[in-house]
Amino acid sequence: MAVNSSSRAVGVGRVLVLVYGILALAATGRSVFQIIDRFSEAPLAFSLSALSAVVYVVATVALVLPGPVWYRVAWFTIGFELLGVLVIGTLSVVNPAALGLASVNPFGRDSTVWSAYGLGYLLVPLVLPILGMLWLYRRRPAPAAEAS
Repeated sequence: MAVNSSSRAVGVGRVLVLVYGILALAATGRSVFQIIDRFSEAPLAFSLSALSAVVYVVATVALVLPGPVWYRVAWFTIGFELLGVLVIGTLSVVNPAALGLASVNPFGRDSTVWSAYGLGYLLVPLVLPILGMLWLYRRRPAPAAEAS
């Protein structure tokens, strides 16, 4: 079901955008604090926190703005988010030292948003990109030939 809508932030999409916005603020706040307060303790982990913040901010904007370019940006950022959660989550569980983490504790002072698959954020970082991709698929733009 392709649709021709000016925005993807309608209906359930509004809730999705709201959750992405909240996660963007949380990830940004966490990463800024970690980098300012104790960057030398786990520079890789805290840089990944900053990267996740950027991903959430861009995904939030891309979900709100209309047009096929922003639709593709949303797909890319949300796909990157899912990949990040899976890779960083797995690394943090299997070998936390590879990320500069002292332990696998998702609530620890050196954990990231994506550590332990986002367990410190009640697994929202793991579930959100899946819901986002389903929403994007349902709200995909109509082909150019059908739109005219």
